Amino acid sequence: MDQSQPLPHTTPSFLAANLKYLLAGTLFGFVAIRSEIISWYRIQEMFRFQSFHMYGIIGSAVLVGALSLLILKRLRVKSLEGQELSLRPKDRSLPRTVLGGTVFGLGWALTGACPGPIYALIGSGFSGFIVVLVSALLGAWVYGTVRPKLPH
Repeated sequence: MDQSQPLPHTTPSFLAANLKYLLAGTLFGFVAIRSEIISWYRIQEMFRFQSFHMYGIIGSAVLVGALSLLILKRLRVKSLEGQELSLRPKDRSLPRTVLGGTVFGLGWALTGACPGPIYALIGSGFSGFIVVLVSALLGAWVYGTVRPKLPH
């Protein structure tokens, strides 16, 4: 590679194009910390059915997501590429849904974090979550590797 040419991921246009994602992630992390959704104690309360806090937050997120999709669909909003927004049909396979939900729930219960707030937890000083992050990335890599062999 020609040493005089900058790498594509270091060009100012790349950084400017992705700044919005960094800001959105930072805002999400701030909200995650302030709302206590990254709190191990809050997550344990939820799994023990001792508090409505997490159910209220998750329910609010589902409601906002559903209303947002309804509005986008009604306004016929298109993607940045000009394609009409659409949702794929749901997989109605109960065993796969139960298995996937069980694995996700066990991981969430054991680590005390779903994938979203892992970075916020590390940024908050919980350095032990670096192991969780590495494990999550390794799990995603393994899934990507074996996915072609799985029944989809």
